[in-house]
Amino acid sequence: MAMAAAGLGPGEAAAAAHALSLPAEAFGNDPRVELAWAMKAHQHAQVYFNLISSVDPKFLKLTKVDDQIYSEFRQSFRELKIDVLDPEDLKSEAAKEKWRPFCLRFEGVVEDFNYGTLLRLDCSQDYTEENTIFATRIQFFAIEIARNREGWNSLIYSRARAPAAAAAEDAGSG
Repeated sequence: MAMAAAGLGPGEAAAAAHALSLPAEAFGNDPRVELAWAMKAHQHAQVYFNLISSVDPKFLKLTKVDDQIYSEFRQSFRELKIDVLDPEDLKSEAAKEKWRPFCLRFEGVVEDFNYGTLLRLDCSQDYTEENTIFATRIQFFAIEIARNREGWNSLIYSRARAPAAAAAEDAGSG
């Protein structure tokens, strides 16, 4: 979705984009900033889903420090079920207390580590309103890197490859 389609002209879009780089405390609840953020988060989600649909997720590198993120994530969250996330594992007070020190370890290591992003709850499904939760960027990276390395996102890739494989098979038999 383009900024113009959302009713923002080029000048407003540039202002909104700049505003996204400022600390949240500078704003209150400015609907233009919220709209710009939502559009940016949605675009990021679409790009990521297209990526794991097109490239075998086991081979993806999302950051320069994937190994560190994965290692520290699994040390801190050994038992976290990542194929289908329970929102309470991210949002409850106890979860927030556990996530906070993990996230802060990546301040200055992962750019915009605490920016908001969208995360799929069930990794076998696409981004939908029912299957999406708000998370920080480092939570997104930690969970998605683990899903990629542990094979959970391979289903998305396999599903996307199935129509192409069927078409190639039909072409070869006809």
